[in-house]
Amino acid sequence: MTIDPRQGAGVRMMCSPTSARLPGRSAGLRLMVGLVLAVLTALGVADAEADSAATRPAPALRIGLAAEPTTLDPHAVNIAPNNALAWHLFEALTHIDARARLIPGLAESWQAIGATEWEFRLRHGVRFHDGSPFEAIDVVASIERARRLPNGQFGSFVQRISALRIIDPHTLRISTSTPYAALPLDLDSIFIISHRNAMASSDAFDRGEAAIGTGPWRLRRFSRGEGVELERNDDYRGEPPQWQTLELKVYSAERSRMAALLGGDVDLIESVPGADLVRLRGNARYSVAQAVSWRTLFFHADERVPEKAAAKDYPLANPSVRQALSMAIDRRAIVDRLLDGAGLPASNLVSPGVFGHDDTLPTPVFDPARARALLAQAGFPAGFDLTVAAPNNRYPGDARIAQAVAAMFARIGVRVRLVTLPVNVYLPRARRGEFALALLGWGSFSGDLALRSLLATRDPARGNGGWNWSYYSSAKVDRLLETAFGEIDLARREAMVRAAMRQAMDDVAVIPLHHTMASWAMTRSLSYEARTDEFTLGHHVRHAALPR
Repeated sequence: MTIDPRQGAGVRMMCSPTSARLPGRSAGLRLMVGLVLAVLTALGVADAEADSAATRPAPALRIGLAAEPTTLDPHAVNIAPNNALAWHLFEALTHIDARARLIPGLAESWQAIGATEWEFRLRHGVRFHDGSPFEAIDVVASIERARRLPNGQFGSFVQRISALRIIDPHTLRISTSTPYAALPLDLDSIFIISHRNAMASSDAFDRGEAAIGTGPWRLRRFSRGEGVELERNDDYRGEPPQWQTLELKVYSAERSRMAALLGGDVDLIESVPGADLVRLRGNARYSVAQAVSWRTLFFHADERVPEKAAAKDYPLANPSVRQALSMAIDRRAIVDRLLDGAGLPASNLVSPGVFGHDDTLPTPVFDPARARALLAQAGFPAGFDLTVAAPNNRYPGDARIAQAVAAMFARIGVRVRLVTLPVNVYLPRARRGEFALALLGWGSFSGDLALRSLLATRDPARGNGGWNWSYYSSAKVDRLLETAFGEIDLARREAMVRAAMRQAMDDVAVIPLHHTMASWAMTRSLSYEARTDEFTLGHHVRHAALPR
């Protein structure tokens, strides 16, 4: 007889009547049948327990983050730590996968139905954490809140929307003021909240009262300086997390983050230094995941010249000076020595493979002698004084990189005053223009979106230049971007984006440094697919023994 353990009790029921019809047989035969039944029973119980274990969530997952989220308000501060946390609690109409390709989110489909109108069909059966149904009214409320929130940083993503029309609870039509092909991309950045919380303050979100989304996790606790505790949303529309609870702890220092992993205080960490990745790959207790990130690090140079001031007193307004500073930087040395190879020298604002990346742009050459000559030609043969600023806990090696660049500038006669600050102090000051040369990292799945935020002429009414710290302005770049945004044909649109990228880089609108590598390290029992967007999502962490 062939025994299939997967049949369980069904086999036992077929065998029992057979043994009852064996009069006169020996006790040994009856004993053999009994043993078979016992084995089948044990197999059935083991199978049931295995099936239950495969679907039962593990108790807890602990993750070490590199930077602290500043708020739970999904429409307030547009920085990566906040956005990564928001994806645990909230969802958007569209999303991107691990390779930064656009995929459906709360909208199951969308299409342009005219030059300036899009129709989005919303998923049925989705509920918020409080049990209320997700409908088109919630999308409208979220877009309007992102548009009007005082000091909110997501308004640029909805600035071009001119009208919202609810066709039915699961169909929404969105009109734009001009033809705008990037609308589905923009809506990836607008997290959907319940319309009941449309008037809630940021404090209400941080207290948890309004932090109610449709995401895979529910909020347990949010405490600045300590971390975040979440619990699994069993009613999530998609595959639920494999963990009952999720604890997000912040270790801004690289050493403390590694120590937390090695000491067993966390199960997974993000933003692993290159040298530690080499060590961990040789340790059987741990596994690593790595991918080229969409994030580019670069310097914004403040190009402003006050009215009636002499241009010679503001050297960064001169493109030749910015070119000299760029040529003074040894990007390969930064990547190889400070990042242990975990990066790529950059010539674009977006990484290779991202829409709009221009492969024809060469990496700026390292040539200190030529840099000194350019400074002399620009009227600064003796160099000048310069304040260089950077965060010291946001990007891999950020403070060390700033120190190295300061030393490189000294070789061409530029005397640097270096300022490094925690990111929560640094960003507000940099946005206010307090530093002449300021380090920033930016990630985007589209070159035109990056250019619009970072280098388009500042125009809040149009949603342009929200992060343009340099105050760079180019009529040609602006015109190419506007034309690209109205172009539905992807090939033609990308050609325009690349032309805008080329013009901005030729102008040295920013000084690109490198594209980072996104990296994670975890205990061997876990697996995580490295993401281009660098987000660490607890619901995508898997037990290595379970199917992905």
